[in-house]
Amino acid sequence: MRIFPNLINLNSLTETKLLELSSHFVAGNHVEFPSDRKFEVIEPRSGKPMATWHYATRDQVDLTVKEAKKAQKQWAKSSWMERSEILKKTGDLLKTHCNDIAYWECISNGKPIAEAKADVLSCVDTFYFYSGIASDLLGQHVPLDASRYAYTRRLPVGVVAAIGAWNYPIQTCSWKTAPALACGNAVIYKPSPLSPVTALILAEILKSAGLPDGVFNVIQGDAETAQDLIHHDGVSKVSFTGSIPTGKKIMKACADRNIKPVTLELGGKSALIVFDDADIDSAVSCAMMANFYSQGQVCSNASKVLVHKSVLKEFTKKLVDHTQKMKIGDPLKEDTQVGSHISAEHRNKVEGYISTAIAEGATKLCGGDRVAVHGLENGFYLSPCILTGITPKMTVYREEIFGSVLLIIPFDTEDEAIKIANDTDMGLAAGLVTKDLSRSYRVSEQLNAGNVYVNTYNDVSPLVPFGGVGESGFGRENGTAVLEHYTHLKSVFVNTGTCPNPF
Repeated sequence: MRIFPNLINLNSLTETKLLELSSHFVAGNHVEFPSDRKFEVIEPRSGKPMATWHYATRDQVDLTVKEAKKAQKQWAKSSWMERSEILKKTGDLLKTHCNDIAYWECISNGKPIAEAKADVLSCVDTFYFYSGIASDLLGQHVPLDASRYAYTRRLPVGVVAAIGAWNYPIQTCSWKTAPALACGNAVIYKPSPLSPVTALILAEILKSAGLPDGVFNVIQGDAETAQDLIHHDGVSKVSFTGSIPTGKKIMKACADRNIKPVTLELGGKSALIVFDDADIDSAVSCAMMANFYSQGQVCSNASKVLVHKSVLKEFTKKLVDHTQKMKIGDPLKEDTQVGSHISAEHRNKVEGYISTAIAEGATKLCGGDRVAVHGLENGFYLSPCILTGITPKMTVYREEIFGSVLLIIPFDTEDEAIKIANDTDMGLAAGLVTKDLSRSYRVSEQLNAGNVYVNTYNDVSPLVPFGGVGESGFGRENGTAVLEHYTHLKSVFVNTGTCPNPF
């Protein structure tokens, strides 16, 4: 193991040698683990390799877990004020270095720089919020009778294995890390190999904020590494964001070897309902936000846009006009609205969904074409696509696309719209656009989803729980509800008198 102390200079992030030297962060240091298994870190905007990194081996995972477990025992003894101060300072540092962190988020993910900055600022809010949640973890005192009482305590679970997604690298890492640390846990974070960079920068920021060595660690890995991590006896909790098939494997692994709690935030096949009384301009904005943000690579996206037949023509025309005007280009440019997909493989997959839909009878209104960006011709660019003529038997109707492909589906009645929206085993999100307050409440109650958006879409806040039902997983990110996932409850019964003998 090679150690690189002081590798990242927070005052000169864009000039860091991080990519050339290190791929892991363990026990407070940037380290390089020797391994036969390697992977290339690809820049999506250009398609060029930026570095070759190593996956952690089973022995290296074991070392990391042991370091985390040792550090967690001391971290759990820290006061709420100490934890709060470190989380607050982390938020301050994220805000100070927002532009540089966003640069790396853009470089490693391909999303437009404006979106990357918004993601980093949302992480600021996340750390600020969890720096002030001590009162939400207070236990209860329960008088039982004149001589007996009970009290409860929320205690940290121990070492948390957090496995992140590639579409929101630093945001996913922050969502899992901030509440886990606030509760007194240690975290081992495994980012996706497709966007592995900014978790290492967050590690440096946490260290600079005063977090003790070993409490937050980052290891690079693939499915094999993840298996080694979640199977480890020293890991007490698993939190995963990603695909449904992988989520099922993780859940099974957590039950087979050593039972441990797991949080799963998985895929979705969501719908946005545009009712006949909707403000059409607002509805178009909601539909675009629900499909084209981050190149459509968002788990809660509503690819099924259900439009009342009375407003279908007007809505479709305005939507196509706005979509065709979106600027596709270099993600590092401030005016770019559509960046690159995460990889060539994923772009090909999205193209496959489009061609399959057309072969099955759908009509393409616009988009779905590769775009050559000047100077970045090998980047993974694809224009936002709109399809009509969708039927329930089509592949795009049933499966999560995870790309900028919007399906327009007309409907006649409220009941019909609800039925179409709920016609999936997934239940992550849903939305509706209407001016009718009573309808918004009535329909929201009937939509089978963990998150419902009314006259908006893909809103998110660290104050509000986020998660799904059904095949979309269980457990929550954000809000105070997540604190239950990173603690276990201890009940203590106290008798102040003499214990009676029942025999």
